[in-house]
Amino acid sequence: MANNVRPAEMKRISTPELAEAFIQEQVAEVRAQVGDKKVLLALSGGVDSSVVAALLIRAIGKQLVCVHVNHGLMRKGESEQVLAVFRDQLDANLIYVDVADRFLDLLAGVDEPERKRKIIGGEFIKVFEEEARKLEGITFLAQGTIYPDILESDGVKAHHNVGGLPEDLNFELVEPVRLLFKDEVRVVGRALGLPESMVERQPFPGPGLGVRCLGAITRDRLAALRESDAILREEFGRAGLSKQVWQFFTVVPDFRSTGVRDGKRAFDWPVIIRAVNTVDAMTATVPEVDWTVLKTITNRILAEVPGVCRVLYDLTPKPVGTIEWE
Repeated sequence: MANNVRPAEMKRISTPELAEAFIQEQVAEVRAQVGDKKVLLALSGGVDSSVVAALLIRAIGKQLVCVHVNHGLMRKGESEQVLAVFRDQLDANLIYVDVADRFLDLLAGVDEPERKRKIIGGEFIKVFEEEARKLEGITFLAQGTIYPDILESDGVKAHHNVGGLPEDLNFELVEPVRLLFKDEVRVVGRALGLPESMVERQPFPGPGLGVRCLGAITRDRLAALRESDAILREEFGRAGLSKQVWQFFTVVPDFRSTGVRDGKRAFDWPVIIRAVNTVDAMTATVPEVDWTVLKTITNRILAEVPGVCRVLYDLTPKPVGTIEWE
């Protein structure tokens, strides 16, 4: 492994030219490290793993084996985008594992947030290990470790959920963007030709929608959460807010509220909109979103998402409220 200390003279990657020079340098390093061996990568569809995948495909092609695990807690269209970009466009050696039912069955009736996180993270490791053991000739494990991970944790990037793989697999790490900051990773991603929606993907918790479907996860509330989140993202995009607001998403709590639909009493869920601006995620403010935009989002959610009778906007800054609800 190369030194994990960023050289003082290393230029910030801020232009396509600098990104291309970095890519060429890393392609050469990866080829020298890997040789003719195979590399395994857990491809979540997030910025870091996607950029690493695209970079390694350029360097070693089919020697890279990507595994995308759909645990049923992805946002709408995310797994489909991974398949479209990496399998169809980049011709990646991609294994798609749909284990949504397995995860949702394990989570049935579990309402304690930390237990939900442990189930999701632990089961992800099990699934990834199962897929790894089916493969032959894997010598290396690629990870989307970036420089803040090294500075903050001094270890394996935990949110990729592969740090817990059994030692007998004995993989050597390949971490080509380990000395880059997040903004630099995005520049490299654009230079590699990844779509803007993937390069600018918002921070997304490791447990996915599992921590936004509050309490015990049910399939109907999860569906309402996924659809309402998609509407929010679409309307924020139309209003030009996608790059102005740091993070935004919806939450569906595990209780119902009285409403009226088609002249009859309804007893359905509320949808909570959460939007925040922050520099370091330690503190956060709530943006003042134009009332017309909020009304459009509200009308669409109430008309298009089954089982919902209220839409709320969370005005709580951090502190006191955390960014995520769970």
